[in-house]
Amino acid sequence: MRFLKTGEGWPYLLVPFLPIAIVLDLAGASAVAIFFTSALGVVPTAALMGRATEELSARSGPGIGGLLNVTFGNAPELIIALFALGKGLHEVVKASLVGSILGNVLLVMGAAMLVGGLGRERQRFDRTAAGVQSSMLLLAAAAIAMPAIFELVEGRGLPVPGAERIHYDATVQGLSFAIAGVLILCYGAGLMFSLRSHRGLFNPPAEKDQVTPWSTRRSVLALALGGVAVGGMSEILVGSISEAAKSVGLSEFFIGAVVVAIVGNAAEHWVAVLVARKDQMNLAVNIAIGSSAQIALFVVPVLVLFSAALGPFPMPLVLNGFELGGILLAVLIANHVTHEGESTWFEGVILLAVYAVLVIAFGLA
Repeated sequence: MRFLKTGEGWPYLLVPFLPIAIVLDLAGASAVAIFFTSALGVVPTAALMGRATEELSARSGPGIGGLLNVTFGNAPELIIALFALGKGLHEVVKASLVGSILGNVLLVMGAAMLVGGLGRERQRFDRTAAGVQSSMLLLAAAAIAMPAIFELVEGRGLPVPGAERIHYDATVQGLSFAIAGVLILCYGAGLMFSLRSHRGLFNPPAEKDQVTPWSTRRSVLALALGGVAVGGMSEILVGSISEAAKSVGLSEFFIGAVVVAIVGNAAEHWVAVLVARKDQMNLAVNIAIGSSAQIALFVVPVLVLFSAALGPFPMPLVLNGFELGGILLAVLIANHVTHEGESTWFEGVILLAVYAVLVIAFGLA
């Protein structure tokens, strides 16, 4: 009970929503109830996977531990997206991925700078590490934007936010696969840089509320259990998205870009704010920008490649106008606020204001 009252323990208070979502789904309840209960059920399962990964990383040494972190760090978002791909919800997948990047860069980093900066004149972090991650994110944004730019110039234009999936021609599909390959190669180079040649920059120390470590066996079992639970909740969540969106009067684009993106990262988001409050801005910035870079360089291209085998047809990496504008603005802002290696609470307010503006625009789409 003491752990449940801590900053890292609150997600497990949502565990009852797992059986509730399953019962509602089996009983054929309303799609809105199923969607929101399953969304809340994703939060503790994602937190369990994150905790198990941290425990395994601590026992594996910096090299293997870092590899475990980057491999499983965004597993919940990847699992949710795989189920959505299987249902043919291409635009929901792209919206959730873009939403995760925006949420990390604007919502999480903004909240961390605001909460951490209250009562302090400024907070400092390693601008070299932040600059490398911001540059990786800028590279990924430029690559991800190119299929949309190609389609604007040579094709029939960008998809509308309300679309479910669009079958583009072989040229755009080939371009998307080629870009996915380049991003994965860059991701591999980034792993070598962060885990071997410059690993000291990317492993800032963290304060732990928990003093009792998990055994390797317990960590592996927890990771497996969390993965299975995330998969179950993801299948229920994805199956209810279309009908729930119609019932509440929101587009599938908004559901994917805002709601799904937030629930998959909720536990990790909260940790970033907590460590920022403890004046550990190195770790907070690493969580926010590092997670965004991992999604853009690894999760996005993996899903593009997997789409060739999942769903009705491959998913070209063509973003709609809101996604394209949002991701480019977020990446530029991330580069701007991190280049000096220090932050204030007012910069946090600015980031949160930009996120609020994007959410309002997405809601009207």
